[in-house]
Amino acid sequence: MKLATVFSGIGSIEQALIRLGIDYEIVFACDNGDVELHLHSGEDLNEYTRLKKLRSKKQLKDESEIAKLDSLSIRENEIAENIRMHIQSLPTKKEKKEFVDNLYSKSGKGTNFVKKTYLANYGTHISEDDFHLDIRFFDGTDYQTSDIDLLVGGSPCQAFSAVGAQFGMNDTRGTLFYEFARIVKETQPKVFIYENVRGLTTHDNGRTWQIMRDVFEKDLNYHISEPQVLNASDYGIPQSRRRVFVIGIRDDIKCNKFTYPEPIQLKYTMQDFLEDNCAFGHFTFDKSNGELIVEKIPGVVDKKFTLTPAVQKYVLAGGTANYKTSTETDLPIARTLMKMMTQHHRAGVDNYITVQKEPLVLRQLSDREALRLMGYPDSFNIAVSSMQTLRQAGNSIVVDVMMAIMRQIIKTEVFK
Repeated sequence: MKLATVFSGIGSIEQALIRLGIDYEIVFACDNGDVELHLHSGEDLNEYTRLKKLRSKKQLKDESEIAKLDSLSIRENEIAENIRMHIQSLPTKKEKKEFVDNLYSKSGKGTNFVKKTYLANYGTHISEDDFHLDIRFFDGTDYQTSDIDLLVGGSPCQAFSAVGAQFGMNDTRGTLFYEFARIVKETQPKVFIYENVRGLTTHDNGRTWQIMRDVFEKDLNYHISEPQVLNASDYGIPQSRRRVFVIGIRDDIKCNKFTYPEPIQLKYTMQDFLEDNCAFGHFTFDKSNGELIVEKIPGVVDKKFTLTPAVQKYVLAGGTANYKTSTETDLPIARTLMKMMTQHHRAGVDNYITVQKEPLVLRQLSDREALRLMGYPDSFNIAVSSMQTLRQAGNSIVVDVMMAIMRQIIKTEVFK
């Protein structure tokens, strides 16, 4: 199978194919690894960063500041478009990649830890020359003749321009969805899997999804499935993690209708996945069907994951006077793993495990446990720090959900 991914992360679809026993070649992958390339400079950069931070915290209320952020966003898109035009003028794929890589190296933003993890696990399936750092500057036309079977990706849920009334691709310019759609258009995969947050269909009163639908169907000429929310706990993983998925099949391909996978009975609890109860190397999978094998062999968890008394007091505080949360720990089904779980949120937000009952001592999930709760077997190589691994796990898609989707896609016979 010829696979391509954008917003590639640490490779949930790759792990799904490994566990399903499907041979694959990675045509290209693209992920900036949380290394943000700033296109503004000087005072504009400082103001843009400040206003974006306010918006992310939902504290951007002042009309003049909203207008200022809109203006800076438009300017950033113009700068990006100029860079893209220059890149497209370069004659070879190699020169284009070197230009973008140099942009990142000059930014001084540090290591792309996602790339490091990705190549440590799939380096035999992809050349480093085909791992790209920025979807905005990635020219998919270089892969037009690659005959890609499957493209997988997602994007943040962003509101689109209120100017257009045609619900076309131009309305989505400046968003990462536009970039995903552009790559679909340029590479023409047989099938794509698109993942997003569960609120996608209601975002901006449904307008966001309506624009996306029209882009997929009218601009790109793909038959799409109705978006459906799938929960990890319905597909073998003891984690409450709901994400919306959309499957697109190119209009010119005749195949059976895609249907979403039916839920299965959950066999495991979060405790089964913990290293205390399943030592490293004993969380594997059955090579005949891809199903997880969880052996009950006691193991040891690094003490660095144990909370200090001060942090433990904070996480058990139950919120504030205006915001109360649960203090329940040791859940049978894990709360949704977040990329910022290293920040030790309240007990009602993150997952905490009892190390000792009297006096009470808690710990956070280990990096290996977080990977397990995303469906990654112990054969997955940890190539970066525990903090980075926890972030990467929280950003990933659950492998077992991808496996269930892949089984259904295969049933359509689209790849025959």
